[in-house]
Amino acid sequence: MRQGRTRRNALVSAMCALVVTGTGLTGCGSEDPDAGTNGVGKLPADKIQATTRAAAEAAPAVRLSGTVVVGRSTYRLDMRLKSDGGTGSVTAGDATFQLLRVGEELFLMADAEFWSNGEGDTSDASDTTAAADKLDGKFVKVPEGDPSYKRFSGFTDKSVLLDSLLTLHGTLATDGRHQQFGVRTIRISGDQGSGGTLDVSLEGRAYPLRLVRAGGAGTLTFSDWGKDFALEQPAEDETVDYGQQLPTS
Repeated sequence: MRQGRTRRNALVSAMCALVVTGTGLTGCGSEDPDAGTNGVGKLPADKIQATTRAAAEAAPAVRLSGTVVVGRSTYRLDMRLKSDGGTGSVTAGDATFQLLRVGEELFLMADAEFWSNGEGDTSDASDTTAAADKLDGKFVKVPEGDPSYKRFSGFTDKSVLLDSLLTLHGTLATDGRHQQFGVRTIRISGDQGSGGTLDVSLEGRAYPLRLVRAGGAGTLTFSDWGKDFALEQPAEDETVDYGQQLPTS
């Protein structure tokens, strides 16, 4: 009888494991949805948001990619960021440019077509083409006094970007457990999703992994948390110092 009960109990346990593994359900009376996690899933939504923001701020590096909608403009970002700078690409409309910031020095690289679209100070089309050809494929140093410096450098600033992006609007609530990139997450939402949603890792540090911004203002993913990368100034023969102000573009 004992052997029969043992076999029966083993069969029940195996069936329970199969159901849980196959469906994500937490049945059979003893399964804990937070078993093996960092425990963030047990917290209320506002605490989860505070915890994930703290983890993001403390991380030495991150990769951010996706879309950001500002007004009528949509930007596609693929940036690697850390405290002393960042590097990556930004696409606005048909124009794609590379950004590199090392400390306070900011560089922008784009093709000739990007630069030829500007008004600049040139007197005719031939001068515009010549200036654009000079800047084509070069790292152009952006002067700190140029109006575009603050706008472009914001894309390379980890603190500024994360502080502005990792905010949900309205009443916060948890919205179930999910997966991103094969990692278990807890999702929090603002105003039942209309104020945005944020997936937070339940494995390791409570890093944000995916953000859907409120009002259709874009979707971003976060990866490579804490993974360092090289951040060096471009070589002199790859750099153009345009002077006090960039051509309008």
